[in-house]
Amino acid sequence: MNEVPSLECRDLARRFTEGGVVINVLNGIDLSVAPGERIAIVGYSGAGKTTLLQLLGGLDTPTAGEVRVRGQNLSAVDNAQRGLIRNRHLGFVYQFHHLLPEFTALENVAMPLLVRRDPVATIRVRAREVLERVGLGARLDHRPGELSGGERQRVAVARALVTEPAVVLADEPTGNLDRKTGETVLELMLSLNRELGASLVIVTHEARIAERMGRVLRLQDGRLDDISAEYRQQAS
Repeated sequence: MNEVPSLECRDLARRFTEGGVVINVLNGIDLSVAPGERIAIVGYSGAGKTTLLQLLGGLDTPTAGEVRVRGQNLSAVDNAQRGLIRNRHLGFVYQFHHLLPEFTALENVAMPLLVRRDPVATIRVRAREVLERVGLGARLDHRPGELSGGERQRVAVARALVTEPAVVLADEPTGNLDRKTGETVLELMLSLNRELGASLVIVTHEARIAERMGRVLRLQDGRLDDISAEYRQQAS
């Protein structure tokens, strides 16, 4: 029996209209992400990588086609149900951490669990466990302004993983960090991918990150092409 993909899209298209001009950003994208799989999406600036990630995460609506998360069609449900699917099955990590500055690391990580109304007694325990797992057990009560850039991004990774999602969608997750700190965050995401089994879809412009993924896909002219073989040749 075939396993249900963690995430997939079929014939996905997105068009925008600016000044009466129709701009085709995505043209019939097909993608299937297996449980635990690691995928890099590369392409030039403006190719539509972030747009694709937003569609896959249910943060934008496609012009045509469909996105399915664990077999559930995001276009076939209302906004409330779509939000529940995102909260239960998807985690998001961005170039900028988007932490709430007035809340502590523990409170920021707990937020997705509060949104889905998990028992309060278990929320702090779960948030603490995940922060300890990313090496921030001693920084639970620190606010974002009291943390380094790398620590803030580790909090963001913990927040993405606290709900035990099927897929983590990451948009240039190390792009705002120096090389050494970025490598630490990348290693953290890869180790958690292996330990927790969450699929990883990373938009990146860095070849060193793409080379660490199981598949490398290039978005160009609205199409997604598998260029994994090119990266394997470069790495060998």
